Amino acid sequence: MVFINLINTPALKSLTIIIINLGEEKKMSSQIELGTSLHPTNSSPVPLTNASNSATLGRHLARRLVQAGVKDVFSVPGDFNLCLLDHLIAEPELNLVGCCNELNAGYAADGYARANGVGACVVTFTVGGLSILNAIAGAYSENLPVICIVGGPNSNDYGTNRILHHTIGLPDFTQELRCFQTVTCFQAVVNNLDDAHELIDTAISTALKESKPVYISIGCNLPAVPHPTFTREPVPFYLAPRISNQMGLEAAVEAAAAFLNKAVKPVIVGGPRLRVCKAQQAFVELADASGYPIAVMPSGKGLIPEHHPHFIGTYWGAVSSSFCGEIVESADAYVFVGPIFNDYSSVGYSLLIKKEKAIIIQPNRVTIGDGPSFGWVFMADFLTALASKLKRNTTAMENHRRIFVPPGIALKREANEPLRVNILFKHIQEMLSGDTAVIAETGDSWFNCQKLHLPENCGYEFQMQYGSIGWSVGATLGYAQAVKHKRVIACIGDGSFQVTAQDVSTMIRCGQKSIIFLINNGGYTIEVEIHDGPYNVIKNWNYTKFVDAIHNGEGKCWTTKVKTEEELIEAIAKATGDEKDSLCFIEVLVHKDDTSKELLEWGSRVSAANSRPPNPQ
Repeated sequence: MVFINLINTPALKSLTIIIINLGEEKKMSSQIELGTSLHPTNSSPVPLTNASNSATLGRHLARRLVQAGVKDVFSVPGDFNLCLLDHLIAEPELNLVGCCNELNAGYAADGYARANGVGACVVTFTVGGLSILNAIAGAYSENLPVICIVGGPNSNDYGTNRILHHTIGLPDFTQELRCFQTVTCFQAVVNNLDDAHELIDTAISTALKESKPVYISIGCNLPAVPHPTFTREPVPFYLAPRISNQMGLEAAVEAAAAFLNKAVKPVIVGGPRLRVCKAQQAFVELADASGYPIAVMPSGKGLIPEHHPHFIGTYWGAVSSSFCGEIVESADAYVFVGPIFNDYSSVGYSLLIKKEKAIIIQPNRVTIGDGPSFGWVFMADFLTALASKLKRNTTAMENHRRIFVPPGIALKREANEPLRVNILFKHIQEMLSGDTAVIAETGDSWFNCQKLHLPENCGYEFQMQYGSIGWSVGATLGYAQAVKHKRVIACIGDGSFQVTAQDVSTMIRCGQKSIIFLINNGGYTIEVEIHDGPYNVIKNWNYTKFVDAIHNGEGKCWTTKVKTEEELIEAIAKATGDEKDSLCFIEVLVHKDDTSKELLEWGSRVSAANSRPPNPQ
């Protein structure tokens, strides 16, 4: 249960919003530090022509987005949200990024939230809301605070028997709301001004606190209307810090230390929920103190430092990094920090992990072996406290060093030999630095990018839990908009690109400098390796000419096709040299059967899991 405690006494000249938790919560805020006020670096009031203009719902919402940390809002205009967009544009600390379609606007807000800590998007009623729904569901699965704002019907139409456009032809405006209820943690329908202030504030603070998307519908006739609740400058949010149950924390640490200190060769594996708990530093503290080797689950890549001396690679069952799976699965104790075990991450439920050997650390719960389980113990608190209680044990790390063989030398190739995917990723590896970030699309890029070794501060993002093909185009747009000091390197298959290609246009319009490697192998390769059929073959495009047409001579964009390693080397040199200030689109033509060995193994196991016969009735 969540209470909003409003403190407003004569002694106070501001209104403070304090969130008080009672009972366990599922998630923690992904990027926003709890216990601190949320406000922009420059929170001076927006100069407006008269007092009434500054006391409107639209003005309040715009300032609240800025205070939450949003600088860019991804939008698609529609008649129900146009007035609201006017107010967002009028806020000097907000930049409105118009997208080609709602799905990409949602994916962009997802990518932006990954880099910035919170994202926002604005679409129109139902036709826009239902179009963006898939992206919001993906953000929900990845624990990303995305504020999805929809321009709703005129407030006078609620409660009438009128049928409006953009609906399914019924005088019921709740269809969109009911769809969003399952993929957002809070829904606010603002159709009058009396409670608009409270609903907007509660929605945004809930998104930050729960690290999940929220839905806000605002009547199309309300943004410009003054109201007394908006007469004062919005007071920054304050999110009260979450504090572990001290007795539970101490008991959990004592039990975990006893479990691990008697183990011979324990290991630590980081998972995707490290992000939502902001526990990366505490994870490193535990690794430093314990001496254990550290691995990462595939969906957690980028959340733990791969330059750490104890890092041994990705643990992904049968498709783990070389010598990593052997060390993890042969351990007599493993600490999984923030894992998600699903059919993809478990390679068709084939992990050789035994529950009785595992300590599972989730955002607010620690489970040791088959029991006990300790609730209201937060991940970062637990990791930090456990680090001081463990005996240093480097046995598993020494075993890894003993068996590890460095990657072999690439096979010899002939001059002008057709380009192979493993050669492509050898050169992408050489491009990586602390000033780059990698976006990996669903498909074979998952497996090839997973093998990249990330330098310190190199970003890395992909959407494994939801796995929506086409996600990476919008995510690249949003991520690059949030982190302008890094150059994004996106690896996208041709099938995925065809789903969401339009918003390369928005990247060019925004002056982004990303490098997109379009890997053209003629179809949905990941689906081929799970279950092949004629439906996995797609119409081939002339992708570089497609992007040239989008470019249309406006903005900076450079495209090229490569078929050999020589051409690839030349293209990378130009993309990082003469065209370093341009969006660079490099189409890489490879053989349709040139896939990673990991995809072949993974695909067969996922296929086996998908094709299990029904259980007997």
